[in-house]
Amino acid sequence: MTLDAVVASVLDRITPEIGQGRVADYIPALARVDPSKIGIAVATLDGGLHTAGDAHEAFSIQSVSKVFTLALALGKVGSDLWQRVGREPSGSAFNSIVQLERESGIPRNPFINAGAIVVSDILLAGGRPKETTAEILSFLRRLADDDTVAIDAEVAASEAETGYRNLSLANFMKAFGTIDGPVADTLDVYFHQCALSLSCAQLARAGLFLANRGVDPVTRQRVVAEYRARRINALMMTCGHYDASGDFAFRVGLPGKSGVGGGILAIAPGRAAVAVWSPGLNDSGNSHAGTIALEELARETGWSVF
Repeated sequence: MTLDAVVASVLDRITPEIGQGRVADYIPALARVDPSKIGIAVATLDGGLHTAGDAHEAFSIQSVSKVFTLALALGKVGSDLWQRVGREPSGSAFNSIVQLERESGIPRNPFINAGAIVVSDILLAGGRPKETTAEILSFLRRLADDDTVAIDAEVAASEAETGYRNLSLANFMKAFGTIDGPVADTLDVYFHQCALSLSCAQLARAGLFLANRGVDPVTRQRVVAEYRARRINALMMTCGHYDASGDFAFRVGLPGKSGVGGGILAIAPGRAAVAVWSPGLNDSGNSHAGTIALEELARETGWSVF
């Protein structure tokens, strides 16, 4: 069976799951997203793209952006980043403040909200939020090989208006000295990175370097060092789905990172990058139909790393 046929077959099989779950209605701009949307895109190392459903419709990637900001921050400060952010699964909700109290303001990993806020602060490094946001956007456009990648201003504003938990997390970490810059500036960068808008096709293309040891297989340009690509994949496997990361590894067996916009980026090392999008979320805040689609795809292709 060709990869096009596999992708089409997966979409057909998961049709009964589409629309189940609940959209991220605590962010007003996301509450209006049609829960019946579903997209699948597989970008392969030979430059091929295999899609089904709404794979070319842009959506808010939310926390999937944390994979790319982590790669960017590691390129700037290297292993010094790990002095301010841990590398362990959280076992708690993505916006939990409890662990920060117990662990002296050091977030468990860069994929929970607190950790990603620290990464945003590292990227800001005392600069201006607009310039840092532009740098992140430029990075995603380069990886996706598409200058139409954009930041949804409405989503960013919606995040800022309702992001009280994130404001609390940032101020709490500021009190511990984990955040260097002004909290308002750091959160401005964080809210805008979460509002990045990509299609499944663009997202899969952007993540392709992680399937090829840190090198973009199409342009042949190195994005991150090989060992860093390996470590980012490791963190995606252990921490990419918050307190459901173990279940995702058990069911899908691929490094992955989810977002409350309903997107998931998964990496099949040496083979492909896969992006799925279905806005209905399960109880852990991960795409319900998207997770099942990836489970079916991994089973059909045998791409599980285990």
